[in-house]
Amino acid sequence: MSENKKKRTRETADNGKTELANRIASQSRKVANTYQHIGDNLVRTFRWFSGFIDKTLFNRKYTRVVALVLAVMMYAIVNLNSSNSMNMSTLKTSKDLSNITVTAKYNGDTFELSGLPAEADITISGDASAVTAASNSKGVVVADLEGLTEGTHNVKLKTEGFGENVTIRIDPSNVIVTLKKKTTQQFDLSYDYINQDKMESIYSLGVPTFEYTKVNVRASKDTLDTIAFVKALIDVSGQTADFTQEAALIAYDASGLPVNADIVPRTVNVSVAVTSPNKTVPIEVEVSGEVPEGKAIETISIDQQTVTVYGTESVLGQIEKVIVTLNASTLTKDSSTILRPITLPAGVNSSNINQITMNVTLGEGVTRTIDDVRIYYRNNVNNYKASQPENKTTTSVTVFGTENNIASITADDISVYVDLKDAKPGLQDFQLQVDQPSGGLVKYSLVESTYTMNVLGETNPDSESGEGTGTNNG
Repeated sequence: MSENKKKRTRETADNGKTELANRIASQSRKVANTYQHIGDNLVRTFRWFSGFIDKTLFNRKYTRVVALVLAVMMYAIVNLNSSNSMNMSTLKTSKDLSNITVTAKYNGDTFELSGLPAEADITISGDASAVTAASNSKGVVVADLEGLTEGTHNVKLKTEGFGENVTIRIDPSNVIVTLKKKTTQQFDLSYDYINQDKMESIYSLGVPTFEYTKVNVRASKDTLDTIAFVKALIDVSGQTADFTQEAALIAYDASGLPVNADIVPRTVNVSVAVTSPNKTVPIEVEVSGEVPEGKAIETISIDQQTVTVYGTESVLGQIEKVIVTLNASTLTKDSSTILRPITLPAGVNSSNINQITMNVTLGEGVTRTIDDVRIYYRNNVNNYKASQPENKTTTSVTVFGTENNIASITADDISVYVDLKDAKPGLQDFQLQVDQPSGGLVKYSLVESTYTMNVLGETNPDSESGEGTGTNNG
């Protein structure tokens, strides 16, 4: 029973597959027939159209009609292209240009012009090609003042150099200008050295010698009244020896601003001496602050004892030494090697060395008090007489340093004084001051800070020097 059922099932499935295959084959034949039908119709249509064209074009009956149609088509195409070209060539456009230079036509030898702007803005309009050409030209805006007399005028601006095929609008279109007659005035000639930073600092410049010392300046009276001086600008770039050059002349107002005026001539021949004044002076170490932990400086030795400084003769004459500073509070070792810069005095251009090396040794600091140090006075500019109520003429000073450095100090080595520069008659207290020793190895401190004196109004004929001691002058 089971075997028969299975057999019937297989037969049913095989029949279904056979039926499906037959349907697919039938459908394929229908599609192929449809494509074949469409292809046949297209071929027949093409043959018909081709035959129609042949009969029409090559038939004498229709030759004139065909020629007319072709002629009309060619005419339409040619005129369309011409119309497009014409439209392109007649296309209107505009372009804005800024900061166009404004020039003036006038007699600059006779008149001074003011009020004219240096630049103006313009708008160029016209055919695209013409506008492009005009914007690339070197045109200018012009104020034509020829024929105008002294006074204030409203002038219409014009353009030149932009071509004839464009329209130009100028902003501003009109300007108010003033013409003033020029007069001539004579000025003394002064000078300025320029580019001194491009000249080696070891050189100094002398006073220049001019071909002439006065110049004529031509401008309106109002302008001439603003001129404070006329200077020759002498360029000293790279100069190492005496030189001569043509220096440009510039007029300036009291604020140092240039004044636009005609200077006759525009340059002056000038000769300048170049020297290299120098002076060799000792180097002195100036110590500030205190050594930490109660120590003091035992010795300071430096690798350079002198320095050569460069400057003008007047400056060099006032220089006796050059200072190198040392901050004692930074010394933390018993022996140190320190590199320190040289401090140049004011007015000195340069020196042959810029720094020195110093070796510093420390020792234990000790203190000693020195008594009977005389009290002096200084700057008794009014030659006052003075007295001390208790006839006290000395004081005590505490010295601090290493044992070796303070052992030989005596009262005669210390200078304590009162400054009488601002003294007034009457009994008053003055501040005692003490000169610190050079070298910075020892420090002086006053035991007492004030000193009482009675200043008398009458002068002391024996005190012309303005300096004395408490024993003689009080």
